[in-house]
Amino acid sequence: MKFGKLVDKAWEEKSAAEILAAPPSALEGLTEKHDEQLAALGIKTIQDLANWKYAKRAAALAALADTDK
Repeated sequence: MKFGKLVDKAWEEKSAAEILAAPPSALEGLTEKHDEQLAALGIKTIQDLANWKYAKRAAALAALADTDK
């Protein structure tokens, strides 16, 4: 699978499993400074970020809002 604009150029050819194990800064637009800030919340990988309960809640609310239009 090609991840294109979702991840930094260095990660474009990696597998989904490798990307999920990567630090959040592997995502396009995030930096190592973001890694430090997210680590303070216990988020050290992209998988951690995806499973973070607050991210899941925000995504659920956004999905519900889309059905409210």
